[in-house]
Order: sequence, then structure tokens, then C-alpha cells
Amino acid sequence: MQVDKNTEMPQNAQQVREVLASRLHMQSEKQLRRTLTAQTSVQDRNYNFSSNDYLGLSQHPEVIAAFQKGISDWGTGAGASPLVTGYTTAHQTLAEELAEWFGVERVLLFNSGFSANQGVLQVLCKLGLTPIIDKLCHASIYDGVNYPSSQRLARFQHNNYADLAAKQSKLPANTCPLIVSEGVFSMDGDSADVSALVAAKNTGMLMLDDAHGIGVTGARGRGVFDHPQAPEIDIVTGTFGKAFGVAGAFVATDHQIADSLVQSARHLIYSTAFAPAQADAIRAALNTIKRDQSLQSALTERIQLFKRNAAALKLRLGASDTAIQPLLVGSNTLALRLSQALADSGFQCIAIRPPTVPKGTARIRFTLSLNQSLSAINQLFATIADILDNDQELTDACRIR
Repeated sequence: MQVDKNTEMPQNAQQVREVLASRLHMQSEKQLRRTLTAQTSVQDRNYNFSSNDYLGLSQHPEVIAAFQKGISDWGTGAGASPLVTGYTTAHQTLAEELAEWFGVERVLLFNSGFSANQGVLQVLCKLGLTPIIDKLCHASIYDGVNYPSSQRLARFQHNNYADLAAKQSKLPANTCPLIVSEGVFSMDGDSADVSALVAAKNTGMLMLDDAHGIGVTGARGRGVFDHPQAPEIDIVTGTFGKAFGVAGAFVATDHQIADSLVQSARHLIYSTAFAPAQADAIRAALNTIKRDQSLQSALTERIQLFKRNAAALKLRLGASDTAIQPLLVGSNTLALRLSQALADSGFQCIAIRPPTVPKGTARIRFTLSLNQSLSAINQLFATIADILDNDQELTDACRIR
């Protein structure tokens, strides 16, 4: 039985199954089908170049000890949503310390960066703001601005502020714009121009997702909060699952917006809070980041070594000075081939393909972390050189001519 192409929605369970089967087949044919690969506790993090554990804090003894003590003090879960009984003094202390470090009035805690972005954007879009988002923003931002309707939405070319101005000029006069961008873009590793975004917001509002910047960029490791115009940013979101090495997320803003989120953000209101022990572990990570500036220096050393090695091989890297270093391959098939060849040599370097990145820009998204030794980075490039020497197709795709 064929599903009627003129039918917008499947009419019965059989048609649902047929649509799903067709989509899975198409994804397999185009080398776009995703799979789950289980990691083990004995895998060597030294050769994992796809983890966002930038500062290696998931393995830090103080963070682990704080988590263990938190479980002893609080148990393994919060047991309720934050507005019932799930918000503990562990959460409160963490939120207050983050607000002080960021230099903002208030911090709210969420279960994930995805839920933080959705929670904020759903509330603001429902008020009637018109989001204008950078085209390369994270999927969580796209999902957030599509609620309750996708009618009020504009996108500007990536980091193109002339295009942003052009999109703003086309908005109705009675519209309040909400500019949304990222501190560090997750798939390209480049950064937004905070000064240009602040200038562009005018009488509107500005929101930045700094999931990949907090803890690792800026003079004090505070990401966009280290920018002199940080007070002009209305809302910053970020996660604890990257530089902090734990899990969970935050929204940093002023009292009025924060209290409005407490009243209306469904992801905050209707989800069980993350465990208080987790809050204790995040606090330990925060204190480590604030205390030990050598962590950022060590990460910078690895980034610079990586870029020198890539330049020596004339690899087609994206324009990034952060821990995210994309090798642009183009073809889905070739990106998967390179990823598998690296895996055969013991390196975890995952191929990123559409729709996560634009069509024709499949890549190996290398991420640097303190879990990797300098010698492991050198070994990685020796392996890449050997692979390319034996595969002309990959050489043509990965090297600058």
C-alpha cells in the first residue's frame, strides 16, 4: 500500500509505519542514518577527539568527590520539580555563586541546554517578540522559536551583521526584535561579534547561547561575560555538560526576566530538578575553573598545537581559534570513511553530517580537551597523514590545493 502523496498526515498506523520505513531507507541511502554507539568506562580518553569535556573536569578528583559527598548528603535525586520541593539549598547556593561570577542579577537552573533555550524562547515568543536568529544557531534555538508558531521568525546569514540589519529593517514598526546568536558556534567553533550584536539590538533584546564558551573563553574563563559589553546582553544560556564536566544548564539574566520564567517556562515548572548532588559537583567544577587559570592555558596550548599540525598538512580547517576544530570534508561518504579509518587506528573522531550541518559541509568535528596529551595530538596527525597518503579521494577532499 502506498501513502497518498496529497495526504498531509498518515491516516492510520500502517501508513505511519510506511512513512517511517521510507524515511529510514532514504537516510541510509544518503549516508545520513544516525546510530547510538555505547562508550565504555575503559576507553582511553586520550584518543577521544569528539568529547566536549574541554577542561577534563568530568575526571577531576574534586568534582568526583563533591558528587559522591552530595549523594551521601542528599541521595541520588531531587524527587520533585523546582517549584514543588526539588529546589534545594544546594541548587540555591550554586545559582547565587554563578550569578556573582557572571555579574548578573539572577541565574536559573535547567536540566539541559536544550530545555533552557526552549524554556526562554517559548516564553518570549509567546509574548509576541520576533526572533531574528543566526542561521547556524543550535537546534534547541530553532525548536524554541517555533513555539507557539513559526510565523514570527527571521534568520540572518551566519555572523553577517549587514544582513541582520537588513532583516531588522523589514520588520513591522510595532515589532520588538529578539536577536539570538551564540558565543561559540558548536559545529564551526567560530564566535559571534558581541559588540556588533549589542549595537544591532537597539530597542530590542539580545540572547546568546554560550554553551561552548563558558569556562574556556574570555580573560577569566567566563565566556561572553568577560566581554566589556556583557551587561547589555539581556539573556545568556549555557550548560554544565561541557567545560564544567557534569550536566545541566543555566539561564543568566535580570530579576524580572528570571521571575517571568519561573512563572511561565514549562521546562522549568514541569520537569524534576536535577539532583542536588549534581549541583554540588557543578559548584566544585566552578570553584576549580575560578581558582586554576592554568586550565585555560593548557587548553590553548593544545588548540595551537592542533592548528600548527593541521597547517603543516594543509588541511581544510574551519576558521576557529576555539577547542572546536572542524575539518571540512564535504561528502557524507568521505567524512564517514575518514572517521572509520581514524577509528581503526584507535581515535574517536565522529563525522558530522546534515541536517546537523548544512548540506555539502560534512566534516570531522575535532574537539580538544585536557584529557588529551600533546603526544596524542601529534599521533593523531601522523595517522591522518598516513590515511591521506593512501587515499587520493580523501586527500582531494581534505587538503587545500
